[in-house]
Amino acid sequence: MDVNGRTVWITGASSGIGEGLAKAMRAAGAAVVLSGRRTAELERVAGEIGGETLVLPFEATDYDALPGLVAEAQAWRGGIDMLVNNAGISQRSLGLETGFDVYRRLMEIDFFAPLRLTQLVLPAMVERGVGHLMAISSVAGKAGSPLRTGYCAAKHAVVGYFDALRAEIDRYGIGVTVVTPGFVRTGIAASAVQGDGSTRGHSDDDIDAGIGADEAAAQIMAGLAAGQREIPVGKPGGMEMALLELKRHDPDKVFDLMASAARRL
Repeated sequence: MDVNGRTVWITGASSGIGEGLAKAMRAAGAAVVLSGRRTAELERVAGEIGGETLVLPFEATDYDALPGLVAEAQAWRGGIDMLVNNAGISQRSLGLETGFDVYRRLMEIDFFAPLRLTQLVLPAMVERGVGHLMAISSVAGKAGSPLRTGYCAAKHAVVGYFDALRAEIDRYGIGVTVVTPGFVRTGIAASAVQGDGSTRGHSDDDIDAGIGADEAAAQIMAGLAAGQREIPVGKPGGMEMALLELKRHDPDKVFDLMASAARRL
């Protein structure tokens, strides 16, 4: 999809991949709706990218507020041409040590929130016959990884939901892209929830050695331009990129590798 002149709504746009995509979309000529929880950071991003931007802060799971926010976003320029579901949190805790409420929080933020926003935005896209949905999943949405049981579950659910939805709405001319990032240098590991619901507070070596958010956005934009319906994102030849291929061809090998990694924790 060519985003030049289009209206793109990005959640989780105040940092990381969301901020990178906001910059890339504006550079490609899109008008951008910037959403997230941190108003000051959203305004910073808007100031840096310039041009047509709308700052629309909200809490992803404030479902009662969503209809009004969707109406405001759609009224801004007459409709949303692309919705990028990017907002989310990660996890760093063993399944045996993770509270049920933590699992519910992960599923609410990482799965039900993008599902609900999509439900509210999609009908107008279908009516107009124009639109594209993008969901930022993860390599963890393809391969189960230690310390991320809830995160993996939510990201697998994202892949399943948007893959199935793609099949249903293809007849209306609405596209769906699922993105599976690997290691990207963002604050996702530091802000991950632990088993008791607290914030972890520090990153991972693998995350810190990953590609930058701007490079991740560039890979996503290239995949979008090429019409890829699933876009893997990460360092070329990186371990997590190889893992995606291995999961397709030798899933047992992946299971054994993950079990070995868990034993080293």
